[in-house]
Amino acid sequence: MATILYPLAFIALIISFIKSKAKTVLALKKAWKSVENILPQLLALLVIIGFALTLLTPEQISKLLGSESGWMGVLVAAGVGAITLVPSPVAFPLAAALLESGAGYMQLAAFISSLMMVGIVTIPLESSYFGKKAAIARNASAFAFSLIVALVMGVLL
Repeated sequence: MATILYPLAFIALIISFIKSKAKTVLALKKAWKSVENILPQLLALLVIIGFALTLLTPEQISKLLGSESGWMGVLVAAGVGAITLVPSPVAFPLAAALLESGAGYMQLAAFISSLMMVGIVTIPLESSYFGKKAAIARNASAFAFSLIVALVMGVLL
């Protein structure tokens, strides 16, 4: 897939450059600023993930988050995802590393979906905008939905 998307993106960049050199250069500068802003967080998370993967053996990961861990593993994965604040560019490579180390599909589905949808850490900020009841209701329903996603993935895979 990357062998198709990268050339297409490069061709689109060339077309954009031909259409408007100034706008393309401005867009590339903004994109670079975004990379600069997320890079420190990304590097810190990659170090933490690498450290965690060296501490935990594939057997431990498999026991905690593997297919045989069942719903307890799903709940652990969903809980960790709900309290962790990880940007999506890090979440999917982390899931791939966990899968290679023995984690199950249901558990990873719960982890990724709760990671993306539930924000226990951000509830105070969310509460200030939407109210405490709404923030709790949204997070609780998102957590429940992440368990449904895990169930569906478990049935499909």
